Amino acid sequence: QVQLVESGGEWVQSGGSLRLSCTASRSTLHYFPIGWFRQAPGKEREGVSCSSSSDSVTFYSDSVKGRFAMSRDRAKNAVYLDMNNLTPEDTAVYYCATLKFGCLRSLQTSGVDDWGQGTQVTVSS
Repeated sequence: QVQLVESGGEWVQSGGSLRLSCTASRSTLHYFPIGWFRQAPGKEREGVSCSSSSDSVTFYSDSVKGRFAMSRDRAKNAVYLDMNNLTPEDTAVYYCATLKFGCLRSLQTSGVDDWGQGTQVTVSS
């Protein structure tokens, strides 16, 4: 089991930017395909972005394409989600996760092996 920890969520005004981080204390993240999910109040958890372990495959949902970007820092054993031009619709708890079947266009919660605890992102208008 991989223990994931997200950080970086906070309150930001519409149009602002945030960087979320996903780290693991006992596992090497670059061995794993990683996904980012989010869950807004009253809504189901949805897949936002993912990358394969080699970063050769990446996926972004239509709602974030062009505004969000994933990256890895292997030296720091971290995966990042850079979020730009944020809107109130991006308000949610954001989770990173290891993926059972790799980074697929159909990024579903059923494809997740391990979840982090989540970090809250709040975007005000």
